[in-house]
Amino acid sequence: MPRLYEIEGAFRAAIKIEPSGKRTVTTQVFVNELEKVNWHWSLRQANTWIETYVTTFRDVSDQEGEARTFQLFNPNGGL
Repeated sequence: MPRLYEIEGAFRAAIKIEPSGKRTVTTQVFVNELEKVNWHWSLRQANTWIETYVTTFRDVSDQEGEARTFQLFNPNGGL
């Protein structure tokens, strides 16, 4: 049975730290992590959740569509 607190855990598990130190999340990896804890979401549902509940990541996708990339940002002047 899926539990609400597992959604945030799946998001954290989907965060990738690049060699440059940037933290990114792709919608596909987030959906894959959700599947591991019995949440079966579409890419659109995952994007909506990120846009609604995660204020520290912004969309940095370089193409249109539901397969998006989000990156951690600092609203006070740095990335």
